[in-house]
Amino acid sequence: MNRILTGCMMTGALKNSPPDFAAIASSLIYQSTALGMKIMPNANSADNAALSFEFKTPHTTPIMCGVTRWDDTSRQASVTENIMQAACGLMSVHGRASGRSRPLGLNYVSTLTAALALQGGAAASIGQLRGLSVSNSSVSMASAALLSVGQYIAGATASESPETLLPDRISRPACLPFVSSDGVIFELETLDAGPWQRFWTEIGVSSTVAGRGWMAFLHRYAKAISPLPEELASAISKLSYSHISQICIRAGMAICPVRSIDDRAKDDDSKHVWLQGPWEFVFEASPNDRASTHVTNDLPLSGLTIIESCRRIQGPLAGHLLALLGATVIRIEPPGGDPLRGMPPMAEGCSARFDALNRLKTVREVDIKSPAGQAEIKELARHADVFLHNWAPGKAVLLNLDHDDLATINPSMIYAYAAGWATDSAAHSPSSPMPGTDFMTQAYSGVAKRIAEASGTLGGSLFTVLDVLGGVVAAQGITLALLNRCMNSAGGKVTSSLMSASTLLCADDFQNLYSLPGPGALPKSVIDNVYDTKQGKIAIECCDVGALVRLTEVLEVAIDVQDDLEQCLSDIFLSRTAYEWADIFEQARIPSAVVIEDLADLQTTAHLQPGLSPGPYTRVNSPWSFK
Repeated sequence: MNRILTGCMMTGALKNSPPDFAAIASSLIYQSTALGMKIMPNANSADNAALSFEFKTPHTTPIMCGVTRWDDTSRQASVTENIMQAACGLMSVHGRASGRSRPLGLNYVSTLTAALALQGGAAASIGQLRGLSVSNSSVSMASAALLSVGQYIAGATASESPETLLPDRISRPACLPFVSSDGVIFELETLDAGPWQRFWTEIGVSSTVAGRGWMAFLHRYAKAISPLPEELASAISKLSYSHISQICIRAGMAICPVRSIDDRAKDDDSKHVWLQGPWEFVFEASPNDRASTHVTNDLPLSGLTIIESCRRIQGPLAGHLLALLGATVIRIEPPGGDPLRGMPPMAEGCSARFDALNRLKTVREVDIKSPAGQAEIKELARHADVFLHNWAPGKAVLLNLDHDDLATINPSMIYAYAAGWATDSAAHSPSSPMPGTDFMTQAYSGVAKRIAEASGTLGGSLFTVLDVLGGVVAAQGITLALLNRCMNSAGGKVTSSLMSASTLLCADDFQNLYSLPGPGALPKSVIDNVYDTKQGKIAIECCDVGALVRLTEVLEVAIDVQDDLEQCLSDIFLSRTAYEWADIFEQARIPSAVVIEDLADLQTTAHLQPGLSPGPYTRVNSPWSFK
């Protein structure tokens, strides 16, 4: 049963939204339809300053959900997907590996915003059902964009040795992904040094050179760069993909070609995943109803307890979002603590990046491999509302901590699995031999190819595109499951994954490939580019001819120079600074933004300050506000 919100309704001008919000509205329609919600238009005309909709359940009064461009409501400048990527630093993080700030080429911020907006409506409804007086939920595109780069902001602003990683100052751009002698573009993956050394030794690279490459390879998840020694790409380029694959098998490395969306659409499970949405729900009526617990403060999930046993990014981010909604999150770490706590740069004795995802949690050190540790987890689960993990497939069964084990103890609990390939059993996944990590999933899903085509690179992004979106989707699925529990007294399981997050990100592509009815592809912008200026870079996007006309009038350029317009613009923009141009274009209602390259500058940008908090590092605030 996946359409868990059948009987619920979303009312609003989603199909007639302002151009700025069209991608958000499209994603909202896809997600709510997959959940079984009925979508109804309202009589009010669309508001150009915001996108709004009502989230209605049969058991609550309607929640008015608002989506704005900025948290600073006084700022009404028109903005698009790529302009927001530029303004909040995402474009810079993505551009580190190639040496130049670049847009992702995907409606990434819009998709995140839609998921958060839907989650906000569900969370507020839970709050109502638990006695909270709440009728409004709001989120902004800017808050979603800042959330996506929160770890990178933490690294750039840490009190001890902050990182300054500017795209045009990266001395050695990443050579990832690799290319074989027969022209196959592919990703390699391992989380352990042993397979890495064995692989490169058989390739013919010295252990010294391979060792230098290992730390750069490992740290790409944290820094979005991977300056590998040139010897690695050179050596591997002399071998065929088939030969490299055989070496991977012997060494214990994983390998995956960079596939297209078309390739992914041909997989047996692809259409099913697209139709069901990025979550899979299984519920059973629970005789033990914990949904009646009341909120303990003004946040909708306050009073609820989450047990989180997760590592890296996806799972911890999901737990962090639930904590931001008020839940008490008990984080399970191994004896001695998570080793990522010591990863520089540091802030007050803890990794700034780690703290950005875990600062609101209570830590419990447990050896989950021991019988005593497993018994301790089960005792915690007895009184919990959610158990969340992102372990490797099959590990929950080996630990005697799978859904069936914990449902026997607490049938009203929500068991949440934030997976790589969306399965507990390796036998059920066509890609199961590969670790379910961000970059492998990017390659397999077609996302890497989409990013490469937009960025003029060989592969995807070293920005953790799917780890972040996957964390948001996992938290969203848990919130939806909790809402279902409140309405129907049902415990159960929700599974989401990096792969299902990739499907959400490219939902419109799959809709077109399967020739199914829907809103269709969004129109392509007339101009969408990043330009050098006298000082700094400016991002410009003209979504239609009207914006282009305003641009050419401001610049006093004849519109009939279309063939040479890009070169003409490049020359003109060198006459002023990026901030000067941004002021001019805001007055002319032309979507634009100074490209933030140094993430430390975000904390001093006036219209972004509502979404950030100073401290030992700059923290990203909750993307939601309720009233």
